[in-house]
Amino acid sequence: MDPHLLLKAIGFILLVIIGIPGNIFLLLQFAYIKIYEKKLLPTYIILTVLAMANFLIILSRIIPQSLNAIGVEDLLNDTECKFAIYTYRVSRAMSICVTSLLSCHQCILISPTSRGWTYLKQNVTQYLWVIILFFCIMNFSMYPYSFMSTFARRNITTSPYALHLVYCDTDFLTYTAYIVNGTVYFIRDFIFVGLMLLASSYMVYILLRHERNMKGIRNSDRGQKRSAEYKASRAVILLVVVYVVLFGLDNSMWIYTLTMSNLSPNMNDIRIFLASSYATLSPIVIIITNPKLQHCWKYFHRKKPFQKYIESNGLVFSINK
Repeated sequence: MDPHLLLKAIGFILLVIIGIPGNIFLLLQFAYIKIYEKKLLPTYIILTVLAMANFLIILSRIIPQSLNAIGVEDLLNDTECKFAIYTYRVSRAMSICVTSLLSCHQCILISPTSRGWTYLKQNVTQYLWVIILFFCIMNFSMYPYSFMSTFARRNITTSPYALHLVYCDTDFLTYTAYIVNGTVYFIRDFIFVGLMLLASSYMVYILLRHERNMKGIRNSDRGQKRSAEYKASRAVILLVVVYVVLFGLDNSMWIYTLTMSNLSPNMNDIRIFLASSYATLSPIVIIITNPKLQHCWKYFHRKKPFQKYIESNGLVFSINK
């Protein structure tokens, strides 16, 4: 096998092997909490939506890439290509929007108690599902052109502004359409990444101030409660850092491709790998920063109530109950 194809196959197969169990684990765990607690904390709701979006990214994009890398050809027809590419793009958009929502939500939670912040805390939690629904409607409505211009790859000549995506081609036909579509998506991503960075920067400031204030202060109930929230903030910041690094690399390559025609399939493979890696890495970050998720499997077969386990363990992603 060609070394490039072998490396490509190993890379995408690793994303599948790690990403599918990781995201399914999160979905099952949050469903388990929902069943036994009768509700999900706002942060867990956001993480559930994120895990679902990441799972769909793996199904619609990484698995086809992996099958192509090991030699499977002509896997999708025109209709299947339209749905696969559309699902991937909407899921990726939801992933960035929900990650941004997670960072903003955590920023609001640890913010100082004041009239303005209290108003945001109450309303963001109360209208969380409305915000998520808004993201869904926005992202579903942004890709009609991509849906119509996507078809199964054929042995025909496409325009210089076609994206060759393994089994499928998305042909923008003109340079104007190519630039307009790319720019609209970039602006949306830039806005939500900007919100991530602002929220994370403010959280870093709050955490540094908290560390100074907490010197010599220990063992109070309020201090322990706030410490759990600050641990959650560190985990969210790490998640944002992972996304921003991958986003920066992906979009740097996209900006570079704007200066090119007849894009190399290798360039698209690298971009897809970078854009899809977050779907695999995010559940790892969530699990390693959450002691409850790290140890939960051994509690599935115990007879004692799950609530006792919750009460006896610190929650990294815990919020006010």
